[in-house]
Amino acid sequence: MAYKPFALAGILAAGLATAAAAQTAVPFALDWKFEGPAAPYFVAIDKGYFAEAGLDVEIAAGSGSLDAIPKVATGAFPVGFADINSLIKFLDQNPGAPVTAVMMIYDKPPFAVIGRKSLGIETPADLEGRVLGAPPPDGAWAQFPIFAAENNLDVDAITVEPVGFPTREPMLAEGNVAAITGFSFTSYLNAARLGVPEDDLVTLLMADYGVDLYGNAIIVNTDFASANPELIEGFLAAVAKGWADAVADPASTIPSLIERNPAADADLELRRLQLSLDANVVTDWTLENGFGDIDDARFANSIEQIKLTYEFQAEPDASAYFTDAYLPEGGFALK
Repeated sequence: MAYKPFALAGILAAGLATAAAAQTAVPFALDWKFEGPAAPYFVAIDKGYFAEAGLDVEIAAGSGSLDAIPKVATGAFPVGFADINSLIKFLDQNPGAPVTAVMMIYDKPPFAVIGRKSLGIETPADLEGRVLGAPPPDGAWAQFPIFAAENNLDVDAITVEPVGFPTREPMLAEGNVAAITGFSFTSYLNAARLGVPEDDLVTLLMADYGVDLYGNAIIVNTDFASANPELIEGFLAAVAKGWADAVADPASTIPSLIERNPAADADLELRRLQLSLDANVVTDWTLENGFGDIDDARFANSIEQIKLTYEFQAEPDASAYFTDAYLPEGGFALK
């Protein structure tokens, strides 16, 4: 895929600078539906954090961890939220594409295999001889080969059933598959809501089984970011404030989510948000080193781990995948 110089920055500037105090419209592409972990972004809108930075942010739902990457790379959205490991592969396959990560959100990724004990799943080895449901665009499925390699699984002994996102948890609940790939805070609670007893569910968080990767990050179109560095800095600062509010009082953020998704179960989404905070966002590293940045040595190691199951077309360049240029020194404080 060939990429031409990005024109959205000029279009936005021309179309939105009609008044001195006009805010800049910045569409933001999420990876998934409006669920608990999206609440901090809506809080940043409702509390005026984006507005204080001169931004009028409109958030669009996504359809998977890979969904936002081409949207941002092609210029349909200047900013998005996506799995950085999928971004690394995308940039290898599309060298020079104007997209990179600028703020790590999931320091510990939520990639997981969710299985049922009653169907024989308690450890990674139990997947052999059983059926695993996996949506092809799923970020967790994208990392499954690394999970399998780190746990010496015979992948030929695992029957992989391609499933759609809407049918993934129902198939697990109905016993049509013994396990599924997904985000820990999404698939676990969705399966429980469908009637699977929680003591029958097991979460195999890939990060606990040898997968040393980062998770989802804020990504930007690099041409837009280069032309509008202050806007990106303001966007990231507003995002950090939203997440800090969620850390301080998770329940207070859920009304902002429910306003955009009235059909959602507030209690369920609060649990989902809390799970993401506890397992993915508030980690020992982010508390000690700041929220948003990455550890260079760990990132280099994660790239080496990707090499276990993915053949790069060119030598990977970590600087192409993440930049801290728009972050304050030391990242943001979550507490």
